[in-house]
Amino acid sequence: MPTGSAAPPCIILNAPQLAQNIGAVARAMANFGLADLRLVNPRDGWPQERAWSSASGAEWPLNAARVYDSVEAAIADLHLVYATTARPRELQLPILTPREAAANLIHEVAEGRRVGLLFGGERAGLETADIALCQAVVTLPIDPRFRSLNLAQAVIILAYEWRMTQATGAPAIFRDAPPPAEAAAMQGLYDHFEQELEAAGFFHPPEKKPSMMQNLRSALGRARFSDQEVRTFRGVVTALSKGRGRALHKLAREKAKQGLPEA
Repeated sequence: MPTGSAAPPCIILNAPQLAQNIGAVARAMANFGLADLRLVNPRDGWPQERAWSSASGAEWPLNAARVYDSVEAAIADLHLVYATTARPRELQLPILTPREAAANLIHEVAEGRRVGLLFGGERAGLETADIALCQAVVTLPIDPRFRSLNLAQAVIILAYEWRMTQATGAPAIFRDAPPPAEAAAMQGLYDHFEQELEAAGFFHPPEKKPSMMQNLRSALGRARFSDQEVRTFRGVVTALSKGRGRALHKLAREKAKQGLPEA
């Protein structure tokens, strides 16, 4: 986990062209807890109103964005910078996946060092001179038949991997499920279910009833019903059994009208 005064990685966009892409990058950053956005020579100047509209409410990276006239100036205060590119270069730098890069970055941040991820412009990506300013290259395992990746897509993958170094589980809102029902409640469900299945003639031939009921109990047990789910399931069984009773009553009346004996 990050300690001290060091911040999460900053995102550096070198010569971004479209305001919409800058806004989409800010949105991706905000999704995964990044806020330091640095722009190097944006083609159409800065600020650009369309960036805010494309950010869909993720305004804080844009509001605090800083503009530089060179990559050297943008990374001057950083201790470690990784370049992101899908194109092989002649430079002899370590090549990392996004996951490997995130693991390295979290270590650097934990030591109090400032780090950044450098992305190239939409048309041509990073130049070799820009990559030479970095300590490693981060590349994605994309299909070689189509290496072109949208700028915001590349940023969100790296931002996601960064986030996963700190929050590997599902958000708490998805984990607040009710506890499973006690064994007594499940036994009541099994007995109720078995009783109605017996009445419906489900257990045939009779000698297979024990194994059939074991299979049913095993399947229901794996579901780990909550108390509410047990009550709901028993309500379903009751409704079905009542429906069966109505159907049998109707059949008996029809046979009575025809003078036929009941089954």
